[in-house]
Amino acid sequence: MERGRVGTMKVFLTPLMPFLLFLILPDGTLSSNCPEGCSCSTPESILCFQRRSSTIPRGVASSTRSLYLFANGIEGLTTEDFDGLENLEMLDLSQNKLTELTDRVFEPLTSLRNLDLSSNQIRYISEECFHGMELLERLYLYSNLIETIHPAAFNGLDHLLELKLQGNQLTSLPALSMPRLLLLDLRFNVLPTLGPSDLQTPNLESLKLGSVGLTSLNKELIVSLKNLHELDISGNQLESFPSALKETQGLIRLSLAGNPMGPLKVQDLQNFGELQELDISSLSLQSLPEEFAQLLPYLKKLTVAENPFNCLCNLAWFPRWVRGNIITIERTEETRCHFPPINAGKVLERLEHRDFGCPTTTTVTTSTVKTTTTMPIPVTTSPSTTRAVPAPKASDNPKGEDDDYPLAPVPASPSSSSMDEVPHFCPPHTCLNGGTCRLDKHGQVECTCPHGTSGFYCENQNRHLPSPTEVDMPMVTVAVDASDISSHQATATSILLDLHRYIEMRPYIRGIRLTYRNLSGPDRRPIQLSLPASFPEYRLRGLKPNSTYTVCASPLGAPTGIDSVCTEAHTAAEIIRGPDAQFDDQKLTTMLVPAVAILLLLVLIAIAVGVVCYLRRKRAKGHLDLECEPPQLELDGVKAGLDNGALPQKQPQLMMPEPVVQNGNLEYEVLLLQDHCSSNNNKPSYF
Repeated sequence: MERGRVGTMKVFLTPLMPFLLFLILPDGTLSSNCPEGCSCSTPESILCFQRRSSTIPRGVASSTRSLYLFANGIEGLTTEDFDGLENLEMLDLSQNKLTELTDRVFEPLTSLRNLDLSSNQIRYISEECFHGMELLERLYLYSNLIETIHPAAFNGLDHLLELKLQGNQLTSLPALSMPRLLLLDLRFNVLPTLGPSDLQTPNLESLKLGSVGLTSLNKELIVSLKNLHELDISGNQLESFPSALKETQGLIRLSLAGNPMGPLKVQDLQNFGELQELDISSLSLQSLPEEFAQLLPYLKKLTVAENPFNCLCNLAWFPRWVRGNIITIERTEETRCHFPPINAGKVLERLEHRDFGCPTTTTVTTSTVKTTTTMPIPVTTSPSTTRAVPAPKASDNPKGEDDDYPLAPVPASPSSSSMDEVPHFCPPHTCLNGGTCRLDKHGQVECTCPHGTSGFYCENQNRHLPSPTEVDMPMVTVAVDASDISSHQATATSILLDLHRYIEMRPYIRGIRLTYRNLSGPDRRPIQLSLPASFPEYRLRGLKPNSTYTVCASPLGAPTGIDSVCTEAHTAAEIIRGPDAQFDDQKLTTMLVPAVAILLLLVLIAIAVGVVCYLRRKRAKGHLDLECEPPQLELDGVKAGLDNGALPQKQPQLMMPEPVVQNGNLEYEVLLLQDHCSSNNNKPSYF
């Protein structure tokens, strides 16, 4: 049994022996040749971090392949520092204090493939700085102070794959003739003009030109880069979508962020079918075309932060598309709505379809009005102006020119029935004060104003006293003939619904789901109620006056939109009282107040007289205690004596009168009629 345990322990410890030796040896060294202040975890890799030395460490073994010297405080390099390191392949000198590079300083490093000189203070790259580094594949010079580069500085670097120069002070770039270069990063320099002669890199896959001051994108340059998969032109001064991008094919990652190019158009994105990552943040976008979803079928990562989105119905498709395609929205918390006020500040991705206030699509037949929520043709809406989609010809309107609800027909979807489904194209909030929006035969917006309002947008309220006929006559909403649901009468805050026909035509239903929304107010979110099938009439209460409501009924338990029947109803306007009525109210109030005050005074006098009579009657019958303190009325005779100081004055005492009654609110109520005498224990109490 013991031997089995020992054998198991040996098997377990054998793979861990190198790691245990690394922990036991000081500084994690496996060899006595490790430079002072460095860590040699493997024989071929040396890590010297924060040595606080201005020179290269001595004693680096010739077999070393990777030497990490970042953040050491190194201020200068010499050729002697690298003698004997012909096997070195990786040299990291980033985050030091280098200000210049002498010619041929890296010439002993004949096998070097990766050189990192980033985050130093280098200002100039000489002609022979990188001489003798024919095998170099990656050269990182970013985050320095480089102002100029000799035109021949990169000659001979035929195997270079990556060149990073971002974050310097370059104003010009030498012609880069690098046939194998795959990545070029020039961001955060000043290079407003770049042409095909500047970049002779036919195999370039990634080009980063963010914040270099571009006012246009050279078409010939982009066309010459036939292998380009990633392009970053963010933070420039491009005032329109670059036409050169329409010539590209095969882009996988594209960043247009931070350019004053305005809204994107559908034709701008037609050649980006393979795009997987897109950054269009900070473009002052208010909306996105719905065709966006079809044009970018492979999109997986999208950044649309810091745009003033107008979250109306033409953007309702976006959250649903994001969830359905499992697309990652970068900087989600910075992607919010700016308009309308009801959605301002909300995260766009988290909105539901109902939050966008989409209008309803109405199917018109001879018997019913069926309503389902659909997506209208996208309309880009700015905060100050609204552009409506023109309606078709009058001959295409199935209801005729004089109908109250002329709607523009659209092609039926494959899943729709033979009935024409037509969306209501009026922009929201066009008509004021409860007016109904419609489009005429020319596609122009018209408002049908309710009684008491006038103007092109029903913006004027006619303040006059209603006639007796107007006051007494209830407002009746006329629905489509033989409708299954209608409203018979309405007040300023309620609508009476007639559901008789709806219930008779559907004897199988066990209940009714009522859904109504205010089409005239800023909040158009639907409100649902559940009713039993035994309610042939129902009154909706708590509504807004002078408003248009759409009311839909559907079987309880059925999916939303199935067998849904709708109607429109209008609440009456509030009665505006004139100045004469206000004068009458003031006159009536002036007369009533004195009368009520006199009546209260008479009641109080009667109560006081009754109490006095009651007390005197009691005293006459001998029921009052003679040792009681005389009432206030009998103290008049001795009052003068008290004033002269004949009797000592009593100190006031805070006593709770008795009897008291405690009510349910933890307060005490004193009985109105009680004995004001102090308690007398020698005589029986009469109360």
